[in-house]
Amino acid sequence: MSEEQEGGLSGLKKTIIGVATTAVTAAGVYLTTNINKFFGVEEETEVKTEQVAESPAAPVGGATPAPIVVNIENTNQQKQSGGETKVVERVVEKPAPAKKEETSEEDPW
Repeated sequence: MSEEQEGGLSGLKKTIIGVATTAVTAAGVYLTTNINKFFGVEEETEVKTEQVAESPAAPVGGATPAPIVVNIENTNQQKQSGGETKVVERVVEKPAPAKKEETSEEDPW
């Protein structure tokens, strides 16, 4: 009887410890992510701007350079080593165990 009650109280105890551990972990994560807000420290943010350089002037006569075209053909092919794949099946027959005859020493009703 005491073993049954101990199991129930043990389960309740483990549940309470699990909930408390989860709450402490969540509070720790929240504190570490927002620690600057708690101490009033503001992060300095710099605004980064990009300056676009003008393209070089067109060559004299208005001719533009020809576009570069790259044709790449992939001729790498993976080959299996060892040739063909062979599947070997083996059938093993085992004799069924002999059934034992049950004899009752008691008289039927």
